[in-house]
Amino acid sequence: MDRRVRSLIALNVIGGIAVLTSYALGLFSDSSVGADLWGGVPERLRPVYTVNMFLAAAGYFLFTPYILFKLRPQTTRIAGRFGYGLFHILYALVLFPSAIWLQLTEAMVAQPSAWMWAAVRVDLAFVGIGALGLLVSLLTLDSPVPRGRTLAVIGLLPFCLQTAVLDATVWPAFFPFPS
Repeated sequence: MDRRVRSLIALNVIGGIAVLTSYALGLFSDSSVGADLWGGVPERLRPVYTVNMFLAAAGYFLFTPYILFKLRPQTTRIAGRFGYGLFHILYALVLFPSAIWLQLTEAMVAQPSAWMWAAVRVDLAFVGIGALGLLVSLLTLDSPVPRGRTLAVIGLLPFCLQTAVLDATVWPAFFPFPS
């Protein structure tokens, strides 16, 4: 197995564990801010978030194996300019900010400040940019493009909807700016 694939697998394992650990810590913490994490997101939109979270998670398991096991690092060209290494940057943008957003948001709810509000927004923007970068990368693969790309792109769509639209754009619009 190519070393670049091994390192991207390691990045996903370490980042995935970090994300899951942060969610577990959030779920099992003594924090009383749980409901406050919704901010002002209207009740009618919350089911959209909930359903799409599951679709986004399932989508991750469609596009990630494609990138890891279908693309050949030696021949992967993205937009005629970038190589397989770009996926390391994009996954890092998705995984590591995802691992800290919950604790950042809990800290902001507990002690609101403009600085913390901005930090949460930047954190979510990084995740959305990483997700959109993954989508653009798959859409602009040059040669060769293995079978299965369509399914990987389909998996990325709810993932991008969740991270770039719902989390990075809609949620902050409804979250009150600390005064």
